[in-house]
Amino acid sequence: MKNFDIGIIGGGPAGYTSALYYTKQGKSVVLFEKDELGGTCLNRGCIPTKAFLHIADLYSELKGTGVNAMGINFENLSLDFEKTKEYKNNVVLKLRKALELTLSGKGINIIKEEAKIVGQNFIKTASAEYNCEKIILATGSKPKEINGLEYDHKFILSSDDILELDKLPKSILIVGSGAIGIEWARILSSFGVEVSIVELAQRLCPLADWEVSKRIERQFKMKKIKTYLSNSVNKIEGTKVILSNGEITEPECILVAVGREINTKNTQNCEVIGDASAEIMLAHYAVSQAKELVFDIPFNKSHIPSVIYGEPEIAWIGEVAKSKEDDENYDKQFMLISALGKSHCDNSIDGFIKILSKDGYIKGASIISREASALIQQISIAMDNNISIAELKKTCFAHPTYSEGIQEVLM
Repeated sequence: MKNFDIGIIGGGPAGYTSALYYTKQGKSVVLFEKDELGGTCLNRGCIPTKAFLHIADLYSELKGTGVNAMGINFENLSLDFEKTKEYKNNVVLKLRKALELTLSGKGINIIKEEAKIVGQNFIKTASAEYNCEKIILATGSKPKEINGLEYDHKFILSSDDILELDKLPKSILIVGSGAIGIEWARILSSFGVEVSIVELAQRLCPLADWEVSKRIERQFKMKKIKTYLSNSVNKIEGTKVILSNGEITEPECILVAVGREINTKNTQNCEVIGDASAEIMLAHYAVSQAKELVFDIPFNKSHIPSVIYGEPEIAWIGEVAKSKEDDENYDKQFMLISALGKSHCDNSIDGFIKILSKDGYIKGASIISREASALIQQISIAMDNNISIAELKKTCFAHPTYSEGIQEVLM
């Protein structure tokens, strides 16, 4: 029997962050991971997808007519998908090795075996038993499966499968238009794949502000991404996909991007954090849960930023307007990103900043812009610290930046 202060099952953001934080408190920690350290985020989610997105955005920009006006000329520009995938794999491997070195360097015991809780303070693997004063379950999530679209990992793909394609399909139907669906539509369209997307709701990205949805729909139309709104897959006959509106499409494959579900449903009496808690399934939410658990630092769960990556980035926080009529419930401040000099310098003028407020305080914001993922944090800080719009106006923002758009929209 081996004894530890803290036993953590799951080596994703919630698990490894908790491990690092507990070691700062002088606790002895054992971390169990049956697969690869880093969890979904590092190995099958955030990081590999963003590596692909970086290549897709760069490739699209170089293919665009705008670069000619900059004096950049390319002949026979092409994409070698094998090297693209190799780049993605190398990014993941580099970060995973760095994470493992960091954890082991802090004295955290890493056990690469499947672990089970067998009692209030006991964890068991195939080779040993562990007595832990406190046990934390951070076993993450997996791609959600829906009836009629069960994964066969050949024609019907999960978000895990799409990362491991050996070659690009000629066409694909994406089911769902959340962050995963939108990002993969952007990636594959940029790589020359014929993309269609089907969404059950009346608009794309239904969790976002209605004006975000409208802008995404316009961007997709320009990219010739076909959208089927208020629609679903009714049945599949061979390679024919019959939609609920009766239309028939024949994609080379289907990506099901309808969210995620927890890996571990039956838990013992222990702390459960990260995706396994079935709350907000985002890596930064998991990290904040770990911070709250270890250091007792609370965070406002209604102020969690959401980001969809690609060019331009999409981000929102707090309250959003679900319809044009809903805007009337707020004081609305709105400006186009094209009003900023930096956007023209970067040839990235598509987007806007929208802020919803009441009684002089920000209640929510939606941004489509290059660097939107950074801009939304300024709003987050203001909201979390109850900083009024009047106080924000006193801040001096650097020029030329996208950040100054926060000041301009509030003036």
